[in-house]
Amino acid sequence: MTDLYYAGTDLGCTMDHGCTCFRIWAPNATNVTVNLYDSDQALLPMRRIPMSSDVDGTWVCREEVPEHTYYTYMVDNRETQDPYSKAVGCNGRRSMVVDLAKTNPEGFDVDHGPALSNPGDAIICEISILDATGDVSSKAKHRGKYLGLCEGGLVSDTGVPCGLDYFKALGVTHLQLMPVYDFGSIDESRDVIAHPQEYNWGYDPVNYMTPEGSFATDPHDGSVRIREFKSLVQAFHSAGIGVIMDVVFNHTYSLDFCFQKTAPDYFYRKDGDVYSDGSACGNEVASDRPMVRKYILDCLTYWMQEFHLDGYRFDLMGCLDLETMQIVNDTLHRIKPDVLLYGEGWLGGDSVLPEEKRATKANLHTIDGIGAFSDDIRDGIRGHVFTDDAIGFVGGAADCENNIRFSVAGACPHPQVDYKAYTYSPKGAWATTPNRVINYASCHDNMTLWDRLCSTRKDATHEEQLAMNRLAAAIVFTSQGIPFFLHGEEILRSKDFCDNSFNQPLSMNAISYDLTEDQEAMLRYYRGLIAFRKSTPQLHLSDGDAVKKELHFLSTEGLPSVVAYTLRGYLVVYNASPDTVQLPAPVDGTYTAYIQGSMAGDTPLASSTYHAGDSIPIAGISCFVARMEG
Repeated sequence: MTDLYYAGTDLGCTMDHGCTCFRIWAPNATNVTVNLYDSDQALLPMRRIPMSSDVDGTWVCREEVPEHTYYTYMVDNRETQDPYSKAVGCNGRRSMVVDLAKTNPEGFDVDHGPALSNPGDAIICEISILDATGDVSSKAKHRGKYLGLCEGGLVSDTGVPCGLDYFKALGVTHLQLMPVYDFGSIDESRDVIAHPQEYNWGYDPVNYMTPEGSFATDPHDGSVRIREFKSLVQAFHSAGIGVIMDVVFNHTYSLDFCFQKTAPDYFYRKDGDVYSDGSACGNEVASDRPMVRKYILDCLTYWMQEFHLDGYRFDLMGCLDLETMQIVNDTLHRIKPDVLLYGEGWLGGDSVLPEEKRATKANLHTIDGIGAFSDDIRDGIRGHVFTDDAIGFVGGAADCENNIRFSVAGACPHPQVDYKAYTYSPKGAWATTPNRVINYASCHDNMTLWDRLCSTRKDATHEEQLAMNRLAAAIVFTSQGIPFFLHGEEILRSKDFCDNSFNQPLSMNAISYDLTEDQEAMLRYYRGLIAFRKSTPQLHLSDGDAVKKELHFLSTEGLPSVVAYTLRGYLVVYNASPDTVQLPAPVDGTYTAYIQGSMAGDTPLASSTYHAGDSIPIAGISCFVARMEG
């Protein structure tokens, strides 16, 4: 394995005063040429340019090459696109010479995302370009495209705002985009709307530095996808919504990756002759190798600076090493101090990376800044994801109260959580501050929340199932940490009980905006939860010690399936039992409700006066939140 390291910033194709420089890292190659094509589909190159061996394992050539020329490298006898491609043609097979300044929409030079003083202020909605715009009810002119998502003024037949206006009305602070880098699982030459069987989530990286072409109006012109994705980011920034990119550095689409052709086996971890597979996708990226680490940093830095992204979500982050993630955190925070960085704190399989070096949730306390998804709260609320009949707290499972307390405290140490009884995370509290914890009940993986509740509680009435959905959401939005939800959870999204719809037709995945009364009611409830959380700084604690000192759980002895706590003048109660319960008032005063029954918001719903010990009725399967004033 080579130890050559190139520290320069000019890998790939760069343009300077009419001269185009091509530089590639291919440390073991004996001969490298640049092949120039006049289109992304041309059968033969119009010109071949020999490259010269240069410093630290790189090869270089400088020529006058016009914009929109397509190119590949021939590394010995292997033809490949540029690993540092900024623009590519259809399906990413050929790179393209591009002047990035010409891809900026008007005003993009002053574009920026919303300021975030505390990560706990974020409210994140995970979306798919295709899911959000693919259904005819979205009314988008550009269905399934970047431009479709940022169209304004769209309204469904049932009066629901669509596109950009949907998320403005919802009130979220950030969108997390499912893969928008160039991936290999959709044929970009076939429009997904016309060929809905082409659908795929896109967790199959091919070109890490270029936007996906199937979401562009022209996948053959490499500059179009860049300009249109920038337009999407700019539109959401103008609406005060940040944009987070889902990145997949744990594996590549296949071993037929451009780095494998330029530096064979350097990009991947191996166990002897076998490729390590911590991703459960057939390969695993060697993030701890110097030039791989550089590549990851260069990709993240490029997207943030060129496209003005506000954060990153790391897929199967446990496959990445802690040292790399610490450098990622330090580097990106220097560029954007309020950048949001978090990931899945686990792996998909076994890895040769030593356990103590993995960026898992159990190890994140050893580094700064990086957050992780809390599978604790997900499974505590709805039942263990890999146990089909587990019902969780909101389904009425017994003895779940301690599990909910663990998550309400933001996975931080708390004196009223019994860690000896808490077995989900064997080492107990894994966070030191709640603003590094991502709380959620549903994401793109596994069943939607509504499908899960309906499948595990078939015996429940429809009204009880709706109440479970509301209670699940209320727990996420009133716990310490950063709330996160999958687009469609707020409108009872169903995928026909499909556990993972990554390659199912668009018809299963696309969001319909023609809502029923139940869906409209749930949407109002989520809007209310979001409004309440945004107006209540007590829910955004940024210090683990503050959680211990200021959040106090109340005794609920004799009240099974009830969790209650007070926090800086607020009373929060979760009742997962089907019956109304009587909770003793903790203090004398007026209790003004903001979340009660099927209603939620940042304006008062009702007020009642109680003396300490008086009974406060809490409806079955509901959340109650009230401001207490003496």
